[in-house]
Amino acid sequence: MENNNNNNTSSSKIGRRFEGKVAVITASTQGIGFSIAHRLGLEGASVVISSRRQRNVDEAVEKLKAQGIDVLGLVCHVSNQQQRRNLIQQTVQKYGKIDVVVSNAAANPSVDAILDSQESALDKLWEINVKTSILLLQDASPYLTKGSSIVFISSISAYQPPSGMAMYGVTKTALLGLTKALATEMAPHTRVNCVAPGTVPTHFASFITDNDTIRDSILGKTPLKRLGTTDDMAAATAFLASDDASYITGETIVVAGGMSARL
Repeated sequence: MENNNNNNTSSSKIGRRFEGKVAVITASTQGIGFSIAHRLGLEGASVVISSRRQRNVDEAVEKLKAQGIDVLGLVCHVSNQQQRRNLIQQTVQKYGKIDVVVSNAAANPSVDAILDSQESALDKLWEINVKTSILLLQDASPYLTKGSSIVFISSISAYQPPSGMAMYGVTKTALLGLTKALATEMAPHTRVNCVAPGTVPTHFASFITDNDTIRDSILGKTPLKRLGTTDDMAAATAFLASDDASYITGETIVVAGGMSARL
């Protein structure tokens, strides 16, 4: 299991904004998803984490429990209808409600140009990055509490899809529109917002961050002169999901060290 960059947030340094709340986070046993679960858990939430692999689930559950976090871990490939429904059903069976949903699952099966992409790759990109976010909320919506919060995890690539990840970027652009559309549909009882991470060294982004030339190019375009951390993304997500953002819906926060200022 990867090192989840700076996953050492101390509970003494943060509040307890999620005391008594239940948060479901998809693709949450590594990287950004794990850090989000960790942060929400430190702030008092009961967190429901998931991954395609049982081993990853077990390892992540052990780490979170060691921090005193109440956690339920389940295997869930978001494109599997039964596993997706089981994720929601098991959550409701144990906790009786859902206060927060963070849709973090994503795939990038191809580095081909858009017009060179195979249909199977296009199908997977749309299914994992967009369609399953909608289907998950269809399953979860009957159990969302008044004042609940949805957060989609998009990407800085949503604003300017990069070469080699262009179609991935396009699907992340779709999440920006989905955020606005659902914010209207789900108001006033549920808020819907989005976080667009910049470049963060995780297993998912390793083909970018492990390349010195690409990494240096990104740093050169980043006013804060560093890459992001998973904790940076977790902090922004926790803010949007919390009552501190109770008058914010339909918005996207770009967490990219100032890169968006140059787009």
